[in-house]
Amino acid sequence: MTYLETAQMMARTAGSLIKQRMDSGFATEEKSSSFDVVTEVDKASEELIRKGILLQHPDHRFLGEEESFVSGKPLQEVLLEAQNEPFLWVVDPIDGTSNFVQGIPGFTVSIALACRGELTVGVVYDPVLDEMFWAEKGQGAYLNGKPIQVASADQLGRSVIATGFPSNMQARGAVYNGLGRLLEQCRTIRSLGSAARHLAYVGAGRLHGFWENGLNAWDVAAGALIVQEAGGTVTDTRGEAYSLLTRDITASNGRIHEAFVSCLE
Repeated sequence: MTYLETAQMMARTAGSLIKQRMDSGFATEEKSSSFDVVTEVDKASEELIRKGILLQHPDHRFLGEEESFVSGKPLQEVLLEAQNEPFLWVVDPIDGTSNFVQGIPGFTVSIALACRGELTVGVVYDPVLDEMFWAEKGQGAYLNGKPIQVASADQLGRSVIATGFPSNMQARGAVYNGLGRLLEQCRTIRSLGSAARHLAYVGAGRLHGFWENGLNAWDVAAGALIVQEAGGTVTDTRGEAYSLLTRDITASNGRIHEAFVSCLE
């Protein structure tokens, strides 16, 4: 089984589990604050994905959101150590947990594979809409088997931009600042509740751009590759090159990127 096939299989399997649990009772708890929640379904989804990936590729390393949270080790330290790993799977078992808890569609499963720090596979799966976005390094980006590409708008004033509201209050303040400036420049702004979904939508041309501060590798790794392979641009909010260590992300169709970043600096 190829790495892409493994990612697709596990995203779909986890998505099926999550969808089945939508209407059933599940326990919810707070993580870092009341703004940051996790459910037993997040944990079950991550464990399912971890076991499935390591069954196919037992010598690979796995980094999941929930696993990293309970480890107590700083994420940046983990990522610095992992930059030279030949194979590192970066997984968000439910991106958009608040949507899931509230019964709002729009949560996704995000699975990426990095080889010595370079993204090589990215899969974002929306189980409610049954939409599977994926990309392989140098092979383009796809939605349910059909090629996708970024939108063609070349002016910020004609662009639909998305953002999210992070749990960290300092990062949330940075989003608010960008929001005020961008509302004066772009056509409109949306917030769909999942960074991975926002990035996949940029890749598919549904959105022209997305930014958010204070994110982690599992939120954006898969989506970042999808945007890049669909012809878009991914940097931090200062315009510097994206890496797994990037926490403040800006993604766009490329044509509006310079103007977009200038609003965020």
